[in-house]
Amino acid sequence: MTQRRHFLGSAVALTASAGLPILHSQSAYAQNFPARTIRYICPWTAGGTTDIVMRVFAESASKVLNQTVIVDNKPGAGGTLGAVELVNAKPDGYTLAQLPISVLRIPHMQKVQFDALKDFTWIACLTGYTFGLVVRADSPIKTIKDLVEYAKLNPGQFSFGTPGTGTSPHLVMEEFGFKAGIKMQHIPFKGVAEGMQSLLGGHIMGHSDSTGWAPHVEAGRLRLLATYGSKRTKRWSHVPTLEELGYQTVSDSPFGVCGPKGMDPAVVRQIQNAFKATLDDPAVIASLEKFDQPVIYLDTAAYTQYARDTFQAEKATIERLGMTNKS
Repeated sequence: MTQRRHFLGSAVALTASAGLPILHSQSAYAQNFPARTIRYICPWTAGGTTDIVMRVFAESASKVLNQTVIVDNKPGAGGTLGAVELVNAKPDGYTLAQLPISVLRIPHMQKVQFDALKDFTWIACLTGYTFGLVVRADSPIKTIKDLVEYAKLNPGQFSFGTPGTGTSPHLVMEEFGFKAGIKMQHIPFKGVAEGMQSLLGGHIMGHSDSTGWAPHVEAGRLRLLATYGSKRTKRWSHVPTLEELGYQTVSDSPFGVCGPKGMDPAVVRQIQNAFKATLDDPAVIASLEKFDQPVIYLDTAAYTQYARDTFQAEKATIERLGMTNKS
């Protein structure tokens, strides 16, 4: 930390000694930002939990910035297509994206077109997810204990959907299976809508995802077996967590807003402050509560450190689960 402070202090001194015109140019650019529509990439399908929440964030940020922020869906590849878009985008603040935790995880599993720690500006973290495992209401599997017993008697027969290979809902199930000593069949989908259709249609036995399944649980069509947070949710307080059931598995996948590398620091601060302000918007708070998403705010420095720490933690998890594959 001392070395980091020294580095930052030296960088500021060097910038100041390099002459004021550079700082003046950056400031002038920032003063004119934003001058046109900002694109906020959602790497998930339209209509899913993340898409809905991001649209509320975008609408609120539009009011703060006095400029339109649109959400552009780029689903697929485990939520990493937004990252690919940022690599090729100009660092002018007009192309932003949600970078899910899979961006910090999938590079340990396969070759990707980006460097998670060098190619992005981690502007601000805003929230996270409530994840859970659901089955059909008429399923004979009524508890996690039932699932474990079934899977031990029928190795590889319990099929579960997720929003993609390498996503948190997928990795949690792999970790749970590893801890429980069972084998299950993973079926990746592009988003929660596809997964729900497959589960309700009887094509898979369970689905692991964020709370896009909530309306079906509330309507009695699906049964929630467990959630993945560190403690039970307020909304489903009767449902246990995988952690309390003894499987030592916790996930909430914090996310927010990111940009390409090399952005003007003044523009980064503008975007960071604008999205931080959205967390005081009643419409945003209502949307987060609807989908049981906590407020998890991190500024640029803290979010950047989170990315570094999580990158290393995910590497250890992938190696432990034997899922490392660079082919």
